[in-house]
Amino acid sequence: MIPDRIEVNIAGGLEVPLPRMLTVRQKFEADRLTDIAGTVALEFQRPEVRNRVKPGQVVAVGCGSRGIANIGEIAKAVVHELGALGAQPFIFPCMGSHGAATAEGQKKVLASYGITEAATGCPVRATMDTVVVGHLEDGTPVHMDRFAAEAEAIVVINRIKPHTAFRGATESGLTKMLAIGIGKIVGASTYHAHGMDLFPDLLPRIRDVNLRARNVLFGVGIVENAYDETALIEIIPAERLATREPDLQAMAKRMMPQLPFDEIDVLIIDEMGKNISGAGFDPNITGRNRRAVQWAAKPLVKKIVVLGLTRESMGNATGVGSADVITMRLYRELDVPSTYANIITSCNLDGAGIPMIMNTDREAIQLAVKTVVRVKPQDCRIVRIRNTLQLAEIQVSEPMLEELRQRRDRFQTVAGPAPFSFDANGALAPLTLTPHAAAA
Repeated sequence: MIPDRIEVNIAGGLEVPLPRMLTVRQKFEADRLTDIAGTVALEFQRPEVRNRVKPGQVVAVGCGSRGIANIGEIAKAVVHELGALGAQPFIFPCMGSHGAATAEGQKKVLASYGITEAATGCPVRATMDTVVVGHLEDGTPVHMDRFAAEAEAIVVINRIKPHTAFRGATESGLTKMLAIGIGKIVGASTYHAHGMDLFPDLLPRIRDVNLRARNVLFGVGIVENAYDETALIEIIPAERLATREPDLQAMAKRMMPQLPFDEIDVLIIDEMGKNISGAGFDPNITGRNRRAVQWAAKPLVKKIVVLGLTRESMGNATGVGSADVITMRLYRELDVPSTYANIITSCNLDGAGIPMIMNTDREAIQLAVKTVVRVKPQDCRIVRIRNTLQLAEIQVSEPMLEELRQRRDRFQTVAGPAPFSFDANGALAPLTLTPHAAAA
């Protein structure tokens, strides 16, 4: 049992000099939707969308476990438009093993995003039961959430973006939701046993079995800009998912923010969580993935420090194993059953490995800096981010200042340089982000 405080004999101690940090703003070009409900309403005006919805039709609306910008408002608008056409919508958690793989846990995940019966004006029906609606060519059963399978029609809502563990024409989005999410934990476990490297081919085949077996009307695809804001909402009729979703994924990749450095000595991540990324913190941003995943991406990060877990994760620390150092605070926030349910389903067990635990934020950062080989602590190239979704403003260490000066087209200095600010208990002062000038 790990005690509340760990005392370790570290040669020379942890009192290493830390470089000063600058707050900088990355310059992204980004479109942004300002009228969410109005955009959804316009999409429903398209004949190929509205003509699919029949009066009195019971429609299951699937929502997932990610922290998508405006997801509560989008779900409410979709429900409203379905109701305006005479349908009887209800919402169901379209997620595999999240929420500790329990119906009540998944309902709580939706509630944390503002997706409740009171907020949306329709029932929320959660179950972990599935119906086998068909089979793949090799006999693999295709599972579907029981409430969705029993409904007269199905709609799914999801953000489209690059996946954290595989590359393909469709990655994270509507196809994945119509395969993994709608299959609940039994379906997700079944498909992950094939290996994620086969997902680019496997998930579309599972999707297509579901499309043939049940009346899937359409998917509501969401693309976000580099500021984690809604850039596009598009309703894609079921028969066009295979051709249109890859286009939106390409758009999402172009809009995705990055840490534009080839090499980082220490990356400090203030918070990780399932609402941030399926991997806790996105390998597309950090350049680092789990051992079992074939991955080649920049930046090269020598040490990753993660300080905390988001409240919305409800203890699910999936992906924590990709860090080098975490804090005692994060360790205490970790819920083992929730994390293990998700990790076992994925078959990538190292995602639940426990990194080095340090008592405080200060000690965690100092340990990472101290153990970067062939680099003096005061010369360490450090980058600090709030999470892998919010990269408009970041902090970088003073040794990176010259690089910033040479890239004024990409970076604007906001504040600093200034020392790390720790309180008497070793807690790092929050990374305060100023509103970006999407306005600018």
